[in-house]
Amino acid sequence: MKHSRTLWPPLILGLVLAMILSACTATAPASAPAAGEKVTLNVIMEEVPDYDIVAGLAEQFKADNPDIDIVFDAMPYDAMRDKILTSFLAPKATYDIIIIDNPWMDEFGNAGYLAPLNDFIAGTEGYNYDDFVGPLRDIGEVDGQIYGVPYYNYALGLIVRQDIFDEMGISVPTSLEEYVQTVKDLTTDDFYGAAMQPQRGYKIFEEWKNWLYGAGGDLLDDQGNVIINNEAGVQALNMYIDTYNTAAPPNSLNWGFDEALRAMAAGQAATMLSYNWMLPTLNNPDGPAGDLAGSFQLYEPPGGKAVLGAWHWSLPKNSVNQDAAWKFISWLTSPSVDKERVIQGGAPTRTSVIQDPEVWEKGFGEDYYATVLSILEDAEPLAGGDHAEEIIDVVGTELNSAVAGEKDAQQALDDAAAQVTEIINR
Repeated sequence: MKHSRTLWPPLILGLVLAMILSACTATAPASAPAAGEKVTLNVIMEEVPDYDIVAGLAEQFKADNPDIDIVFDAMPYDAMRDKILTSFLAPKATYDIIIIDNPWMDEFGNAGYLAPLNDFIAGTEGYNYDDFVGPLRDIGEVDGQIYGVPYYNYALGLIVRQDIFDEMGISVPTSLEEYVQTVKDLTTDDFYGAAMQPQRGYKIFEEWKNWLYGAGGDLLDDQGNVIINNEAGVQALNMYIDTYNTAAPPNSLNWGFDEALRAMAAGQAATMLSYNWMLPTLNNPDGPAGDLAGSFQLYEPPGGKAVLGAWHWSLPKNSVNQDAAWKFISWLTSPSVDKERVIQGGAPTRTSVIQDPEVWEKGFGEDYYATVLSILEDAEPLAGGDHAEEIIDVVGTELNSAVAGEKDAQQALDDAAAQVTEIINR
C-alpha cells in the first residue's frame, strides 16, 4: 500500500541478486506439478485489514477446491518489494501470486518478471474484465499486455467533519482557494482545519499532487516534458505551505496518513485529504473515532481530480503454478466474490459492485459509493514508467524541504524537475 517506502535500485540490485542466485544454487529448471498432484499457492500480501478479508474468503475457495492449498505470507509494506524481486530472480518462484503496487507495474512488466494475463482473462467465462473502473485497468496494462487485475484502490478524497460544517452552515469547498480559506476559518487554538501528511517522500507527494491537480498542474505534460515547476505547481505548493503553517496541527511536519487519521478520529481536525476507504474506518462505531463515528463524509478533492493508488493481483512469470493461481485470482476478483469482499469492507474496484444497491445497504451507503466512483473515474497515479518509485521519492523529498522552510517553493520544484528529467532521460 503506502506506508514508509525505501528505494531499491532495481537494475543494479537485480544484477547483484542474479549473480548471487546463479552462483549459490544448482537447482534444475522447475516444472509444473504432475496431474492430480495437490498444488500449494504461496501468496505475498501487505498485512492490512484487506488481507484479513482475503484470507477469510480464501477458506471458501479451498473448501471448493481441495486440490489447491493457499499459504499467505503477510508482511509490512517495507519488506515486500525486496522479497518480490528476489522471488522473480530465483530459478523457481517463491511466490505464485503477488500483489503489485502501481508504481512497480511498468517496471516489473517491462523487465519480463510478470506473466501476461490476456489469455487467462479471455478464457474465463463471465469474468467481465471491462467492469473494473477504467483508470484501475489502465494501471495493470503495459504496452498492450495485461499484467495485473485490480485488487483494491486507494484513491484520495476529501474527508470532512460533516457535523461541524452543518452546524456552522459552511459549504464543503470545491476549489483550492475555497479550501484554504475554509480550513483557516475553522482553526482555533486547539482545533485545526486540516490534518495533513507532509512527511518526506511518498506521503507528501501523494497528498500534494491533489493540490497540483486542483491548481491545473501536473507532473508531466502530454509530450512527457516535466512541468511540475511551472506557475500552477508553484501556486499549489505555496498554498499547501500556507495551509500547513496556518491551519494544520503544530509539529506535524513528519506526519503520514496514520497520524492524520488519529487527529481526525480524536476530534482535533475538521478535514483531511486521504484514502477514500478511511471514511468507513472513521464512521465505524467500533472504530477509532468512538462517539464521533457517523460524523464524517467523503467528497472529491478540491478541484475535482484525485491521485489514484491501487494494488493489483499478478502472476510471476517464473511460477510453475500459473493455472491454479489464476483460478484463485479470477475467483476472488469475479463480480460475485468481489461484491462480498467490498461488503466486508474491502475497497471497491468494479463498477457493478459500486453501483449495487445491496452493497449500499450492507456496506456504507449510496452516497459513499457514488463519491468513490466519481473519484476513480478520472483519477491518475502519482507517476508511471520504469522509475516511478524513484521519481516519487525525489519529488516528495523536495516538497518536504519546502514545507520545512529549507527552500522556497520555486527552488524546491526546480530541483525536483531537474531530478525527474534526469531520471526519465536515462
